[in-house]
Amino acid sequence: MFETFRRKFTKDQVLSPERSAHPTYSEVVDWTNLINEFGGSSFENGLYRVIRASDLGLWKSRIAGAFPEFGNRITCFGYDWLGRAFAIDSKRLEGGLPGVIMFEPGTGEALKMPCNIDSFHNEEIIEYRDAALASNFYNRWISNGGPPPQYGQCIGYLKPLFLDGVDELENLQVTDIDVYWHIMGQFIQKIKGMLPGTSINDQ
Repeated sequence: MFETFRRKFTKDQVLSPERSAHPTYSEVVDWTNLINEFGGSSFENGLYRVIRASDLGLWKSRIAGAFPEFGNRITCFGYDWLGRAFAIDSKRLEGGLPGVIMFEPGTGEALKMPCNIDSFHNEEIIEYRDAALASNFYNRWISNGGPPPQYGQCIGYLKPLFLDGVDELENLQVTDIDVYWHIMGQFIQKIKGMLPGTSINDQ
Protein backbone atom coordinates (compact mmCIF):
# COMPACT_ATOMS: atom_id res chain seq x y z
CA MET A 1 0.00 0.00 0.00
CA PHE A 2 1.21 3.52 -0.91
CA GLU A 3 4.07 1.99 -2.89
CA THR A 4 3.91 4.52 -5.73
CA PHE A 5 3.65 7.43 -3.28
CA ARG A 6 6.67 6.11 -1.39
CA ARG A 7 8.71 6.00 -4.61
CA LYS A 8 7.61 9.33 -6.07
CA PHE A 9 7.45 11.58 -3.00
CA THR A 10 10.68 12.25 -1.12
CA LYS A 11 10.36 12.38 2.65
CA ASP A 12 11.94 15.42 4.35
CA GLN A 13 14.08 14.27 7.24
CA VAL A 14 14.65 17.73 8.74
CA LEU A 15 11.05 18.93 8.36
CA SER A 16 9.46 15.75 9.73
CA PRO A 17 8.93 15.71 13.52
CA GLU A 18 9.35 12.49 15.44
CA ARG A 19 6.44 10.12 14.99
CA SER A 20 4.56 8.49 17.84
CA ALA A 21 5.80 5.01 18.72
CA HIS A 22 2.24 3.95 19.55
CA PRO A 23 0.16 2.65 16.64
CA THR A 24 -3.31 4.06 16.02
CA TYR A 25 -6.38 2.25 14.76
CA SER A 26 -9.45 3.19 12.74
CA GLU A 27 -12.32 1.46 10.95
CA VAL A 28 -10.81 2.84 7.72
CA VAL A 29 -7.83 0.55 7.14
CA ASP A 30 -6.12 2.83 4.60
CA TRP A 31 -6.25 5.76 7.03
CA THR A 32 -4.74 3.62 9.78
CA ASN A 33 -1.94 2.38 7.53
CA LEU A 34 -1.16 5.90 6.28
CA ILE A 35 -0.96 7.46 9.75
CA ASN A 36 1.02 4.61 11.25
CA GLU A 37 3.60 4.68 8.48
CA PHE A 38 3.81 8.40 7.64
CA GLY A 39 2.12 10.33 10.48
CA GLY A 40 3.89 13.68 10.93
CA SER A 41 6.05 13.23 7.84
CA SER A 42 6.74 16.06 5.40
CA PHE A 43 7.36 15.45 1.70
CA GLU A 44 8.96 17.33 -1.19
CA ASN A 45 10.52 20.07 0.96
CA GLY A 46 7.30 20.92 2.79
CA LEU A 47 4.89 20.63 -0.14
CA TYR A 48 2.67 18.04 1.59
CA ARG A 49 2.35 16.55 5.08
CA VAL A 50 0.55 13.67 6.74
CA ILE A 51 -0.93 14.54 10.13
CA ARG A 52 0.05 12.87 13.38
CA ALA A 53 -2.61 10.71 15.04
CA SER A 54 -2.41 12.93 18.13
CA ASP A 55 -3.51 15.93 16.01
CA LEU A 56 -6.66 14.33 14.59
CA GLY A 57 -8.96 16.08 17.07
CA LEU A 58 -7.22 19.39 16.50
CA TRP A 59 -7.73 19.17 12.75
CA LYS A 60 -11.36 18.16 13.16
CA SER A 61 -11.86 21.27 15.31
CA ARG A 62 -10.10 23.52 12.78
CA ILE A 63 -12.22 22.31 9.89
CA ALA A 64 -15.45 22.39 11.92
CA GLY A 65 -14.81 26.04 12.77
CA ALA A 66 -14.88 26.97 9.08
CA PHE A 67 -17.14 24.22 7.69
CA PRO A 68 -19.45 23.13 10.55
CA GLU A 69 -21.90 21.45 8.19
CA PHE A 70 -19.44 18.59 7.73
CA GLY A 71 -19.64 17.78 11.45
CA ASN A 72 -18.47 14.31 12.32
CA ARG A 73 -18.52 12.97 8.77
CA ILE A 74 -14.86 13.79 7.97
CA THR A 75 -11.50 12.50 9.18
CA CYS A 76 -8.42 14.51 8.25
CA PHE A 77 -5.24 12.80 7.07
CA GLY A 78 -3.00 15.47 5.52
CA TYR A 79 -2.45 19.09 4.53
CA ASP A 80 -0.37 21.03 2.04
CA TRP A 81 1.91 24.06 2.18
CA LEU A 82 -1.04 26.47 1.79
CA GLY A 83 -2.69 24.96 4.86
CA ARG A 84 -5.35 23.21 2.78
CA ALA A 85 -6.62 20.15 4.63
CA PHE A 86 -7.39 16.78 3.05
CA ALA A 87 -9.95 14.54 4.72
CA ILE A 88 -12.07 11.50 3.99
CA ASP A 89 -15.85 11.87 3.92
CA SER A 90 -17.83 9.00 5.45
CA LYS A 91 -20.91 9.95 3.40
CA ARG A 92 -19.31 9.73 -0.04
CA LEU A 93 -17.57 6.75 -1.62
CA GLU A 94 -14.88 6.64 -4.29
CA GLY A 95 -13.87 3.17 -5.44
CA GLY A 96 -15.82 1.65 -2.55
CA LEU A 97 -13.94 3.69 0.07
CA PRO A 98 -14.59 7.09 1.71
CA GLY A 99 -13.93 9.88 -0.79
CA VAL A 100 -11.47 12.74 -0.25
CA ILE A 101 -12.47 16.36 0.33
CA MET A 102 -10.04 19.30 0.21
CA PHE A 103 -10.84 22.17 2.58
CA GLU A 104 -9.35 25.48 1.45
CA PRO A 105 -9.08 28.18 4.12
CA GLY A 106 -7.79 30.73 1.61
CA THR A 107 -10.75 30.40 -0.77
CA GLY A 108 -13.45 29.28 1.65
CA GLU A 109 -14.26 26.20 -0.42
CA ALA A 110 -14.69 22.52 0.31
CA LEU A 111 -13.96 20.59 -2.87
CA LYS A 112 -14.74 16.97 -3.63
CA MET A 113 -11.83 15.05 -5.12
CA PRO A 114 -12.41 11.96 -7.31
CA CYS A 115 -10.29 9.66 -5.15
CA ASN A 116 -9.96 7.83 -1.84
CA ILE A 117 -6.91 7.79 0.45
CA ASP A 118 -5.13 5.13 -1.59
CA SER A 119 -5.72 6.69 -5.01
CA PHE A 120 -5.07 10.18 -3.61
CA HIS A 121 -1.52 9.18 -2.68
CA ASN A 122 -0.75 6.72 -5.46
CA GLU A 123 -2.41 8.57 -8.36
CA GLU A 124 -3.96 12.00 -7.72
CA ILE A 125 -1.03 13.92 -6.24
CA ILE A 126 1.42 12.18 -8.56
CA GLU A 127 -0.42 12.58 -11.88
CA TYR A 128 -2.02 15.92 -10.98
CA ARG A 129 0.52 17.32 -8.55
CA ASP A 130 -0.02 20.96 -9.43
CA ALA A 131 -3.82 20.76 -9.47
CA ALA A 132 -3.90 18.95 -6.12
CA LEU A 133 -1.04 20.67 -4.27
CA ALA A 134 -0.35 23.92 -6.18
CA SER A 135 3.22 22.68 -6.66
CA ASN A 136 4.14 25.23 -9.34
CA PHE A 137 3.11 28.08 -7.08
CA TYR A 138 5.12 26.51 -4.26
CA ASN A 139 8.19 26.24 -6.49
CA ARG A 140 7.87 29.98 -7.18
CA TRP A 141 7.63 30.65 -3.44
CA ILE A 142 10.80 28.64 -2.74
CA SER A 143 12.66 30.03 -5.77
CA ASN A 144 11.98 33.57 -4.55
CA GLY A 145 13.50 32.88 -1.14
CA GLY A 146 10.42 31.76 0.75
CA PRO A 147 11.13 29.16 3.48
CA PRO A 148 9.39 25.78 3.59
CA PRO A 149 6.76 25.61 6.35
CA GLN A 150 7.44 23.66 9.54
CA TYR A 151 4.93 21.13 10.91
CA GLY A 152 2.89 23.76 12.75
CA GLN A 153 3.04 26.31 9.96
CA CYS A 154 1.65 27.02 6.51
CA ILE A 155 2.12 29.68 3.86
CA GLY A 156 -1.11 31.61 4.22
CA TYR A 157 -2.75 34.44 2.37
CA LEU A 158 -2.43 37.88 3.93
CA LYS A 159 -5.80 38.70 2.36
CA PRO A 160 -7.92 35.64 1.54
CA LEU A 161 -9.02 35.12 -2.02
CA PHE A 162 -12.70 35.21 -1.05
CA LEU A 163 -12.12 38.80 0.13
CA ASP A 164 -10.56 39.76 -3.20
CA GLY A 165 -6.99 38.90 -2.24
CA VAL A 166 -4.63 38.17 -5.13
CA ASP A 167 -3.20 34.73 -5.79
CA GLU A 168 0.37 36.04 -5.96
CA LEU A 169 3.56 35.73 -3.91
CA GLU A 170 3.22 39.19 -2.39
CA ASN A 171 -0.02 38.07 -0.74
CA LEU A 172 1.65 35.15 1.07
CA GLN A 173 3.35 34.88 4.45
CA VAL A 174 4.58 32.16 6.80
CA THR A 175 2.00 31.78 9.55
CA ASP A 176 1.02 29.56 12.45
CA ILE A 177 -1.44 27.09 10.95
CA ASP A 178 -3.72 27.03 13.98
CA VAL A 179 -4.01 30.83 14.05
CA TYR A 180 -4.54 30.90 10.27
CA TRP A 181 -7.37 28.38 10.34
CA HIS A 182 -9.00 30.15 13.29
CA ILE A 183 -8.98 33.53 11.55
CA MET A 184 -10.00 32.17 8.13
CA GLY A 185 -12.76 30.12 9.75
CA GLN A 186 -14.25 33.25 11.31
CA PHE A 187 -14.08 35.08 7.98
CA ILE A 188 -15.67 32.17 6.10
CA GLN A 189 -18.55 31.93 8.56
CA LYS A 190 -19.11 35.68 8.43
CA ILE A 191 -19.16 35.70 4.62
CA LYS A 192 -21.59 32.78 4.57
CA GLY A 193 -23.92 34.68 6.85
CA MET A 194 -23.77 37.82 4.73
CA LEU A 195 -24.04 36.10 1.37
CA PRO A 196 -26.31 33.04 1.71
CA GLY A 197 -26.41 30.85 -1.34
CA THR A 198 -22.87 31.60 -2.50
CA SER A 199 -20.42 28.82 -3.31
CA ILE A 200 -18.16 29.54 -0.34
CA ASN A 201 -18.68 25.93 0.72
CA ASP A 202 -19.17 23.76 -2.35
CA GLN A 203 -20.27 20.27 -1.34
